[in-house]
Amino acid sequence: MTVIALRPLVDDDLDALFRMMQDPESVRMAAFTPADPADRARFDAQMARIRTDPTGTYRVITCDGVIAGSIASFVMEGDTEITYWIDRALWGQGIASRALAMFLEVEPVRPLHARAASDNKGSLQILRKAGFQDQGTDIGYANARGTEIEETILRLDA
Repeated sequence: MTVIALRPLVDDDLDALFRMMQDPESVRMAAFTPADPADRARFDAQMARIRTDPTGTYRVITCDGVIAGSIASFVMEGDTEITYWIDRALWGQGIASRALAMFLEVEPVRPLHARAASDNKGSLQILRKAGFQDQGTDIGYANARGTEIEETILRLDA
């Protein structure tokens, strides 16, 4: 059986996470990415902020001991939101669902909010399966697509 685990981020994880976030299809599906996902200096600066932010939680997801992605909570405009990224080679294996369930056990803040491109059916399914409820939609500029798109806003209360 595949072993999924969450652990704190360490310096040695940064190269693998950065590479993972360069996959064109992953970037397109995430949609709301930095203007230049290949900007390593921006990535490193963001990771430094994340690691010192006491209001958020950041974990590396491992699958059988190998980095499979990341999952985090952060505060934006007063709301605690969740985000995750799974290596595209591992999509469809239940890793994100299992990692999210585990993360919800260590992240005590409720309500917890999430957003996903409305056409990202896989991510929306994962969030809804974990108990997130649709709250509506919004239109926002998606750097990865170079246009405004609809995103679905979700919330977990318990």
